[in-house]
Amino acid sequence: MSHRHLSRSIVLQTLFEWDFESGKQNKPVEIYPIFERNIAEFAPGSNDRPFMEALLKLVQSKQKDLDNIIEKAAPEWPIDKIAVVDRNILRIGLAELLFADRKEVPPKVAINEAIELAKSFGGEASGKFVNGVLGAVYKEMGEPGKNDVAKPKKKFGNVPMDKLPVEKLAGAAVFARHEGNVYMALVHDVFGHWTLTKGRLNEGESDEDCLRRKVPLELGVPIEVRESIGSNSYATFHPEKGKLRKEINYYMAEAPFQELSLEKKEEKGGLDDVRWFKLADILDLNFYDDILPIVTKAITKLAESK
Repeated sequence: MSHRHLSRSIVLQTLFEWDFESGKQNKPVEIYPIFERNIAEFAPGSNDRPFMEALLKLVQSKQKDLDNIIEKAAPEWPIDKIAVVDRNILRIGLAELLFADRKEVPPKVAINEAIELAKSFGGEASGKFVNGVLGAVYKEMGEPGKNDVAKPKKKFGNVPMDKLPVEKLAGAAVFARHEGNVYMALVHDVFGHWTLTKGRLNEGESDEDCLRRKVPLELGVPIEVRESIGSNSYATFHPEKGKLRKEINYYMAEAPFQELSLEKKEEKGGLDDVRWFKLADILDLNFYDDILPIVTKAITKLAESK
């Protein structure tokens, strides 16, 4: 079961891209090429593929029913008005809640997993919204499994953060000055969030060398690494390495103000856009909670140096 959160994330990303591209092209697009690419990028060698395929097929086959249920449970939100990531989280959650084998996916697990997806990939209010819709449907079902006692977690799941294997990364708030204005380069992921460019350190590589190598690949511009602006860490799951802790050190990095170009599609790891933003426009964007303090600190430093 330790693979399941990652597996649901990959199914969500696949549905998100499929839904987004279908809307953009105003016609359905093929979903399985997207699915295959996402597995290759995010879960190479995963042994949980049958679960992912079954969940994706379940959501696709029941989509009309799922969308009708969503609209009944949230009548003030027509399906096409719900954020793309939120409606696909709801589709996954409802598919498992209503149609999955309850021995494999108990109702509480289906709801909790959907809420965790919403917290990780949705907006500020996504978790509450998903919880409300799924909770309403669960009550209509008679709250099956309400009094079930949860099984004890495996010991591995309770390993403290400071005992997990560490993967080190370096990230940068890339900025440029042009005609009296200061700009920051941000990358956009397929789940609808803007974030800072970052890369994994090779063995023996310093943070600065990593950034000088990675940033030109990801953004298409050379950089000069400046001062450190902080760090963060979080636990994650790798299909081959298991549970680990990612530690990211962030730096200011100056670049020339020239056209940005995202690295090739097959290499970009879930990113779909890159842009320059004026400082005044940045905090209105959608960021992950853990990156927002770093972005805010970078903006403050740049504003003070004008």
